[in-house]
Amino acid sequence: HRSQRGIADALASGGDAARGRVLVFYPADLQYRPSDIPSLVQPILDDTADIVTGTKQGHYEKRFVSWVYNGLCRWLFGVRVTDLNSVKAYRREVMDGLTTRPDWHRFMVVIGAAQGFRLAERPVPLLPRRAGKSKFGLGRIPVGVLDLMSVWFQLRFGRKPLLFFGVPGAALIFLGFLVAVYALIERYVYQQGNRAFLYLVLLLVLAGLMLFGFGFVGEMLAGVREEVRALRRPPDRPTGGDGGPRDG
Repeated sequence: HRSQRGIADALASGGDAARGRVLVFYPADLQYRPSDIPSLVQPILDDTADIVTGTKQGHYEKRFVSWVYNGLCRWLFGVRVTDLNSVKAYRREVMDGLTTRPDWHRFMVVIGAAQGFRLAERPVPLLPRRAGKSKFGLGRIPVGVLDLMSVWFQLRFGRKPLLFFGVPGAALIFLGFLVAVYALIERYVYQQGNRAFLYLVLLLVLAGLMLFGFGFVGEMLAGVREEVRALRRPPDRPTGGDGGPRDG
């Protein structure tokens, strides 16, 4: 690329240029040995996995941050992999569902698992950095947390946004109905009117309707995205026993 566009774009461009059926993501900082690549690729060649991630062995910076990140991912997404942010080997088909949004390459394993790809892991020794500098800083932590929340939302509600917006919207409308009933009872039974209840009912009902509106717009956007994905999907994409996503 003529300018720095991030690892996600680099992976996409590399996948387009590569001709093999199995791709390997290896950083260029020389912290990993090329001789460990066959052990990562072997489970894919044996058809026992679609994505193989390396588990770092040895001392490295950011160990605590990595531990927190991996723990959150396992808890939120149910992915039983020790190290999600390390070297990886994966089938070419995994790239079809990987977005090129900045830094979302970190969630390749999570997104692949959500699409039904099988996971495996292999230990890989981590050597001292011999080239380049770490891009990690304290400013990356809030960005990583927001990315984590965004990926969780996309995987959980990306295809059903009305579920996310409609449930609280219905709850607000129902609560507004209850407040309206209480206000009517207070007004006509106890002869005590309170205009604040009217404003509260309007607020709750309008907020609920707005959430429903957001949900309907989200449903339309989700439909458009599915159509775009269908158009971008290669016609000869293998499935099932040929190396694509598995059910279960």
